[in-house]
Amino acid sequence: MNRYGEPKVGLYTLVEKQRVPEELAEKTWIRWLIRKEDGAPLFAMRVFTVEPGGHIKPHKHPWEHEIFILKGVGEIRIGDRVYRVTRGFYVYIPPNIEHEYWNRGSEDLEFICVIPHKPTAEPE
Repeated sequence: MNRYGEPKVGLYTLVEKQRVPEELAEKTWIRWLIRKEDGAPLFAMRVFTVEPGGHIKPHKHPWEHEIFILKGVGEIRIGDRVYRVTRGFYVYIPPNIEHEYWNRGSEDLEFICVIPHKPTAEPE
């Protein structure tokens, strides 16, 4: 194994799905595909599943998001604008901009979300 870990290849549907806590979202699940623990030095890759009627509540943080919609119909609010998204759409959410997501369809809204690892404090 090198300092970046071993290659990791797998079928995302075999990764355990975890419910996103209710204080953050309704009817929403996450699968952590690639993490720092896998040796990925910079980014994490997750797949979110938002069930029909589900919602990821408003939030913001000091890192960006890159999103790719796999299936479903949704709306994403970024700042003051709301965007309707479907399969094949990509989305960039800049740091420190409030955003939220809704499933507006009758099937699951599923998307890949890539984020940088949260910064850690440097030792003094």
